[in-house]
Amino acid sequence: MDLVFELLNGNTRALARAISLVENGGVEKEALLGSIFHLTGKAMVVGITGSPGAGKSSLVDKLIGELRANGASVGVLAVDPTSPFTGGALLGDRIRMQEHVLDKDVFIRSMGTRGSLGGLARATREAIKILDAFGKDVILVETVGVGQSELDVMHTVDTTVVVLTPGAGDVVQTMKAGIMEIADIFAVNKADMEGADRLAVEIENMLDLGQSGPWRPPVVKTVSLTGQGVGDLYQALTKHWAYLRESGLLEKKREQRLRGEVFDLVVEELRQEIDSRLENKGMMDELLARVISREINPYVAADRILSELRGARKYG
Repeated sequence: MDLVFELLNGNTRALARAISLVENGGVEKEALLGSIFHLTGKAMVVGITGSPGAGKSSLVDKLIGELRANGASVGVLAVDPTSPFTGGALLGDRIRMQEHVLDKDVFIRSMGTRGSLGGLARATREAIKILDAFGKDVILVETVGVGQSELDVMHTVDTTVVVLTPGAGDVVQTMKAGIMEIADIFAVNKADMEGADRLAVEIENMLDLGQSGPWRPPVVKTVSLTGQGVGDLYQALTKHWAYLRESGLLEKKREQRLRGEVFDLVVEELRQEIDSRLENKGMMDELLARVISREINPYVAADRILSELRGARKYG
């Protein structure tokens, strides 16, 4: 496959085409990912998440500079809202990272959510594999902005950085969203604003009330516009990476991710098979009409569908 050859030989255009291919889906996507899978699992993957307006993109921009200063090649997947007109990413995040566009060791890609509600694009997991096989040392994944259910990032990355800002009611939101449980590092961004010290203390107090463990998420104060505190954030990341490797937790997390990925693929294949079988028979529409008219209940409809599928499998 020419694309794989070019990708593994450092062709940046091939890298961009490969990510576009997995975003669009299809048989070619499976062939590509299958060809490079044995080369993945080397990059450290960092998720940068937090509410909209927390300054995530500006912070990622400064973090790229810190990583490059320490010799790391960097890949960035910036998940943007999808345009309602074109279906593409709105590119707001990428615009804030223009400083690194000409750096050949930095690759930045905006990805539209395309209806995904988990804070990430549907193809984020596959794009991470491509950047990993391409040879990026660190992959930064910036979410579109988390709400109470947008926590997919914790199942996708090795280290999760939760970005909070003073004066935005973030502590209450973190309690609602469960972000306290997913954060490996807290970044109190816009730390030059009033209330930053108070927010940092409140986070520390909440951590005191939580379950103790071998890793206590550090609270780092940053100012993304000036770069203040970004060096401290880099040091916190370095310590967490060392902790993951030394404790064996990195291997366990990645094993769980691969198990989940295989399970998700099986479920998706089964869903497509079920849709195809029921559509051909016209059975789904018939049963749904009877449920809507209250002739049967949803449980009876589901049981009849399962019986049909089991029978089809039994008799080929």
